[in-house]
Amino acid sequence: MKTKVKARYVIGYDGKKHQLLENAEVVFEKDVILYVGSCYDEEVDQTLDMGDAMVCPGFIDLNALGDIDHDSIHLEQSKDKMANMLWSKKYYERGPKEFLTAEEEAFKSLYAYTQLILNGITTAMPITSVFYKRWAETYEELEAAANHASRLGLRIYLGPSYQAGIRVVSDSGDISVVYDEDAGLAGLERAVKFVQTFDGASDDLIKGMLAPERIETQTSRVLQQTKAFSRELGCPVRLHAAQGKFEYQYITKHFGTTPVRYLFELGFLDKNTAIPHGIFTSEFTGDVDLYGSDLELLNKTKTTIIHCPLIMGRHGVVLDSFASYKEQGIPLAIGTDTFPPDMFMNIRTASMLSRLKSKEVYHSRFRDIFHAATIGSAEFLGRSDLGRLSPGAKADMIAVDLSGFHLGPIDDPFISMCMSATGRDVMLSIINGRIVMKNRQLPGVDLEELKMKGQSYFTKLKNSYVERDYEGLGADQLFVKGL
Repeated sequence: MKTKVKARYVIGYDGKKHQLLENAEVVFEKDVILYVGSCYDEEVDQTLDMGDAMVCPGFIDLNALGDIDHDSIHLEQSKDKMANMLWSKKYYERGPKEFLTAEEEAFKSLYAYTQLILNGITTAMPITSVFYKRWAETYEELEAAANHASRLGLRIYLGPSYQAGIRVVSDSGDISVVYDEDAGLAGLERAVKFVQTFDGASDDLIKGMLAPERIETQTSRVLQQTKAFSRELGCPVRLHAAQGKFEYQYITKHFGTTPVRYLFELGFLDKNTAIPHGIFTSEFTGDVDLYGSDLELLNKTKTTIIHCPLIMGRHGVVLDSFASYKEQGIPLAIGTDTFPPDMFMNIRTASMLSRLKSKEVYHSRFRDIFHAATIGSAEFLGRSDLGRLSPGAKADMIAVDLSGFHLGPIDDPFISMCMSATGRDVMLSIINGRIVMKNRQLPGVDLEELKMKGQSYFTKLKNSYVERDYEGLGADQLFVKGL
């Protein structure tokens, strides 16, 4: 079956860069694009006329939230209360537990993946929080997630998270890391089994990946075995590193070098490794003379940095800078990492923060960030058939409504879209040639029911913080009120 999608504007790809086409169309058959241009003469089976819209390649989110967001609980906490958000040592010693039922843990991915599709994400590499988990993700949770992704039609890279340690807070408020390497190795074993079982499932929409938790919660043995399995299985690995001050200081204290160089010395960094955030480098902290250049190591190994500007900017931490990393040849991708999973908000935020740090527009334009959210992410995945609208590519595309009054006058339509559109302007999503969302509706999905269940889930998640708090403050003192 041949389908034509036409609109006032289409973002095509000429083999090197995205290009804007006016009054254009995309034609695909089954799951593959046949034509991108202005005049397809052959017959088609159906035509989708999107009118005053922009047809774009779907966004590839390499740090996509896969559960119910908890950032609203953390965001406006004062500095002296941040330790209260972590596990108390007493809680850890008496035995952590699951706060949500297996049914609820299965539900969270359905809720999150629906959000992703509604915001124009066509390929996702999810991340979930382990703050409220007994330890890390279970095999069963990821099995449910794979089933949800398959039913919704989302292209996804999945693997259960695992960790060999956790940050805990003593009675005096000091933060440390306690380790259980056996738990980390068992988690890695579960992850390998998942990849072996699910990689290529659902018409190849589901792909395997390895998702160890943060660098400071891993042992060197777990990291080295992770990389060995990544190479053996031929799957990507993502590890949060160079993310925050505590982590940077912890790694430098215990290993005598920066998080980036520590990973380099373990042989962990290469083109199949992605690091969300990657902010706290030796350049960022002014420690180049002491530890050497981290950015040179990232460039040398072609390790991808997944830039998540919105969530990090909310917490007052800024990559220094997107433009600088790009100029130094470091591969860049984009992740949303929070609600809303709105790539347009992230494009604007990334551009703005990069301009503030670099003091110029070059390499900080919307086109640069858009490239990272499509081609950059696809290159990390080793997928020359994703992140672009061109013959031979997968039929993954979205249509963004440009007719809304809130967008203002349209000058350059791409710039106007990046300046003013939001994820709520995405009116159509096609993944692998299948219409998965049209006019803000997903087939077989009751959004009101998801909203109700999501609120109930969040309430239980929030209440779990009270039990873990090292000071036992209670909900009234622990949680910040907006007004």
